[in-house]
Amino acid sequence: MDSLASGEGARRTGIGLRSQHLAEIASTTPATGWLEVHAENYMGGGPALRMLQRLRRDYPLSVHGVGLSLGSADGLDACHLERLAGLVERIEPALVSEHLSWSIAGGVYLNHLLPLPYTPEALAIVSRHVDRVQERLGRRILVENPSSYLRFADSPIPEVEFLNALARRTGCGLLCDVNNVYVSCQNLGDDATAYLDAIDLGAVGEIHLAGHAVNDADGQRILIDDHGSRVAVPVWRLYARAIARLGPVPTLIEWDTDLPALAVLLDEAATAQELMASLARRDGDAHAA
Repeated sequence: MDSLASGEGARRTGIGLRSQHLAEIASTTPATGWLEVHAENYMGGGPALRMLQRLRRDYPLSVHGVGLSLGSADGLDACHLERLAGLVERIEPALVSEHLSWSIAGGVYLNHLLPLPYTPEALAIVSRHVDRVQERLGRRILVENPSSYLRFADSPIPEVEFLNALARRTGCGLLCDVNNVYVSCQNLGDDATAYLDAIDLGAVGEIHLAGHAVNDADGQRILIDDHGSRVAVPVWRLYARAIARLGPVPTLIEWDTDLPALAVLLDEAATAQELMASLARRDGDAHAA
């Protein structure tokens, strides 16, 4: 399995693998650069994991976790970390990622990726947990920026600075979810372009793209990161700016609700691939000139 981190691998775009598409992908082997799976769906073994092990012969894989709860003040769940480590050892993914969030309190799992206040104390907790995960897995992980709907009263560190500091402290990489950047900045009145311009160039190892919903209620417009539609036009514009600055970065199309036909996901990935290729051609022409 080749790497997604450099060279031609970095120019690939992929799709999130969902159970509804497993059989079709296995039987048709469509032309997509790589597949990303949610770790928790495969920790129990069984037929799904065996199918995934078969697919890894044809595609590079990425493991995207949703349950480590890196921001939990109670500490990491050791059993969950061991299950994740076992999965990573079995399928040897090119990339492993998690979220900047928390979802466990008092031993109770909450079915949400909950936000953190960006404080020095929170930075120390997340850094300690990322260090532990990387030590157990024996590899660097990527940490994804969240979608935000509120701002804590005590949150003195801007999110992008928090992520950059986390990468410097731990050596982890960053998963830049461009849709999340757009959703958060629209909801909180921030500048999405400035966010992308401030992110650490050397730390970004993957980009996510997804659709979002628009909720107009009580005179307020709120964007919801629901992964239930095609990528919105302004998010494509932000993506173009991101890769113009970052260079070719492995890019994934996420789609989790109202799941469409596989051909729709492949079409979205092809759009991202063409954007990346057109920017590479432009840069090559400029260099030649």
